[in-house]
Amino acid sequence: MYDLLLQVPLIGMEWEPFLLLLITALAGGAFGAAIGALPAFIFTGFVVFLGEGLAILQREIGTLPGVNAGELAAGVTGVIGFGAVTGPHIAFAGGVAASAYAGQKYPEFAEDGAEYHFGKDITYAFGTQPDILAVGAVFGVLGMLINQVGAAIGTPTDTIALSVVLTALIARLAFGYPLFGKAAGSSLLDMSPFEDGKQRTETDGGYPGGLYPDRLATEPWLPHQYEWAGVATIGLVGGILGGYIWLQTGSIFLGYAISAISLLFLQLGVEKIPVTHHITLIGAVGAVVVDPMAGGVVALLAAGVFGVVSGLLGEVTQRLLYAHSGTHVDPPAMAIAIAMLVLVILSALGILPNAGYL
Repeated sequence: MYDLLLQVPLIGMEWEPFLLLLITALAGGAFGAAIGALPAFIFTGFVVFLGEGLAILQREIGTLPGVNAGELAAGVTGVIGFGAVTGPHIAFAGGVAASAYAGQKYPEFAEDGAEYHFGKDITYAFGTQPDILAVGAVFGVLGMLINQVGAAIGTPTDTIALSVVLTALIARLAFGYPLFGKAAGSSLLDMSPFEDGKQRTETDGGYPGGLYPDRLATEPWLPHQYEWAGVATIGLVGGILGGYIWLQTGSIFLGYAISAISLLFLQLGVEKIPVTHHITLIGAVGAVVVDPMAGGVVALLAAGVFGVVSGLLGEVTQRLLYAHSGTHVDPPAMAIAIAMLVLVILSALGILPNAGYL
């Protein structure tokens, strides 16, 4: 009974480690708001790259004196990269919520002539503004709690990705945005209003923080990465590369980290940089799943197929939950959560030999 009193209900952690995590998640979420959601995620990439590099090195040279096998790399990747400092469910989620709040509270921050609602601007760093950082802090804790509870109860998917999605949806509703938004075309999947340059009118309403008169009626997540053929092509390429990295290094997350780091160029304004971390990750998972059954070449081809599927999942979800409302709901996180849910189910049914990193 005493041991139970020392633990946090539902999470199974002792109170002191939980309080450390809680306080750090507050700071991590505020950090994501301060530097912006996308820069925070780029930091995720750098930290995970370091952690996975250490893991590869440790496997090659064996256990270091005074360090348990895997402990050093797991600390960098899991505790920091995917943890309370730069974990996407904390830092990125805090930045996304901060942008949603600022889109309502501070529309004057938006650049003149911006075609997208400012609530979607995940590249914007909010610096030291206390109320915006407080929003980031609250949502950093919320993301941490969703992830911890989800993992503790055995949620059959990637709970970090799920947390990113759920916190973004909660922020959208909390700050007065429509959940899906109004489709300007024939359906939520229709991107033709964007292609035609159609703009919103006052009767489209329901968006806090002013009309944004130059705002497009339909706002694809990536104007250079939304056509089906292009998404499938980059999915194939990224999936194969993610699978190859796993086959050669044993790291599922190294390709993901490289993809995240590549977004530095997108942040710096280089046009048409593709977003691929959901593709390289699920591509690596495809290789992990198929390699025990068929060997390396087939596993590499399967990685390409898995990459295509993940890319298309990201595109479908962006058309449903990103393009028509005024805040960012992350398509890669949605793709990862859905893909891993399907893999867990297929693994549980005995159709697949494993569920990748889950």
